[in-house]
Amino acid sequence: MKRKPIFTIIAIIIAIAIYSYDFYLDSKLVKGKVAEGKVIKENTNEYYLPTSTTNQIVHHQNYSLSYSEEHEQAEWVAYELKASHLSTTNHKRPYFEIDNAVKTGAAHWRNYKKSGYDKGHLCPAGDRRFTKAAHDETFLTSNITPQEHKFNAGVWNRLEQKVRYWAKINNGVFVVTGGVLSGKMKTIGSEDVSVPNQFYKVILDNTNGKIKMLAFLMDHEDSNLPLYKFVVPVDKVEALSGIDFFPELEDSIEDKLEASSSYKNWSF
Repeated sequence: MKRKPIFTIIAIIIAIAIYSYDFYLDSKLVKGKVAEGKVIKENTNEYYLPTSTTNQIVHHQNYSLSYSEEHEQAEWVAYELKASHLSTTNHKRPYFEIDNAVKTGAAHWRNYKKSGYDKGHLCPAGDRRFTKAAHDETFLTSNITPQEHKFNAGVWNRLEQKVRYWAKINNGVFVVTGGVLSGKMKTIGSEDVSVPNQFYKVILDNTNGKIKMLAFLMDHEDSNLPLYKFVVPVDKVEALSGIDFFPELEDSIEDKLEASSSYKNWSF
């Protein structure tokens, strides 16, 4: 009978040890996953993702996104485009699939059928040709937004190609892109997928430890204007979207870069 307290103490010690080990494992898994709403992506120079206004961040193997259930699309998609990712391999286009990782339920691809709009990729399939799996992962409905065909195949495509050029000459850039989900918008399909009136792309380069940013804001229409005409301060995109880009940068650096609309350090 006197041994019971000893057994109890041993059991408590074992339980504490197991709990401590589990906690240690969980802390090791934070890298590459969620940490207080932010993510440190492995092999991406530890860039942080933007804030989410919807509190629904989804992490896929080759990009992350913040899903807006209200608008049935991502408010942003973020990924690193390394020079080593660039490829001209043409993979067979798969069918679009519903993103089951979206807890509130991602929009169905049928919303786009006969809508008059393209299924516009936010993380372009062209940026993920380095493997078939990476390419096919971009064909989830959480990664698409309604886009006019002339816009999608026109000025927006020109911008995507320019981003690949910058990724090549800078040995990689970090990209955040999406539609501005505010104001009065048209909707398509039975799930009322919002059609953004404007689209943005924010790019960060950290070549040799020297950080620079560039933001683009485009009306949802094709244009023959040169791309630099669409450059705006990151602050303007933040004001329109409510999103805080790169919040983990030192405030003095972040404030200076986000207030600037200079593109002199970028090759157009």
